Amino acid sequence: MHKKNSKTGNAAGQPAGPGESKQLTDMFSRSISYLRISLTDHCNLRCLYCTPQGDGAKLLSGELLSFEEILRLVRLAVSLGIKKVRLTGGEPLVRHGILDFIRRLAQIEGLDDIRLTTNGVLLADYAEDLYAAGIRKLNISLDTMRPERFKEITGVDAFAKVWAGIQRAKELGFSPIKLNVVALRGVNDDEFLDFARLSLTEALQVRFIEFMPIGAASIWDKKNYISSKEIMARLETLGELLPVEARRMDGPARVYRFAEAKGGIGFISPISHHFCERCNRLRLTSEGKLRSCLLSDKETDIKTILRSGASDEEVVKVIVDTIINKPKGHNLSEGKGGSCHGSMSRIGG
Repeated sequence: MHKKNSKTGNAAGQPAGPGESKQLTDMFSRSISYLRISLTDHCNLRCLYCTPQGDGAKLLSGELLSFEEILRLVRLAVSLGIKKVRLTGGEPLVRHGILDFIRRLAQIEGLDDIRLTTNGVLLADYAEDLYAAGIRKLNISLDTMRPERFKEITGVDAFAKVWAGIQRAKELGFSPIKLNVVALRGVNDDEFLDFARLSLTEALQVRFIEFMPIGAASIWDKKNYISSKEIMARLETLGELLPVEARRMDGPARVYRFAEAKGGIGFISPISHHFCERCNRLRLTSEGKLRSCLLSDKETDIKTILRSGASDEEVVKVIVDTIINKPKGHNLSEGKGGSCHGSMSRIGG
């Protein structure tokens, strides 16, 4: 719970006073310091596991949280102890005005870390301005390095643009650059070794993500699922994977590297090796819902609260209550189907 002492805000959710360190803690003693924000559910790709059959109608601009509303929420969250923000989507770079928004976000005192997750299609065009605005750390979704397969998975012939964006980001000095690879048996598992070899010669962290059952129309099927353990066994045919010590706020990935490699290999295992006991995150969806767990359908409609004229104190209480009620964990495991409702494009990937 949100405890009252000299090092935290009080139980009613008041921001810590001058000279006090700030910390949000849930009822399971997890410190919540990381806010993931989906800026839009719109995307310029149609990935088969994210937006199957078009994924329905997209939100209208008035249904999205405005940048002013998001900035207000971030300021209040930072006053409570949030230190890190990740901007996601949909595809965040398709939202008009994002560069000015990032510049303003970077000016919030107490916010130590702003990161961006992108599909990379627009990255080459935006990279220089993103760097100037304050972004240094990038996650880029890339499930294949074969142009034809890229088109099959995403519905768009844009691999060359994504690869150019990665190279431009490297030239400008973004670091770390992480490639998010959703592991799909029978779709891209024949490329796992190729991705791993990238880490030998490139200063990139390749992260293999277990396929998760998300969305009412989820295409999740046990036959497509492949565990991190199996992926790791395949990669070790290239050599021993040496564990890399985790750092504060590094997230859920277990990270390894090959000897003498320039980059690293990460495994995100929400199904086979979930990280619920150390989860430090809160999510803000593109339609203005606070969500304390990706794989839970429990949400708080903070957009309506903001637009009803709520005071900062009232908004703070909603944030704190959401965190206090953060579930201990999800109930998904290997061999089980099931899914949580809501698409990744709205919740935020």
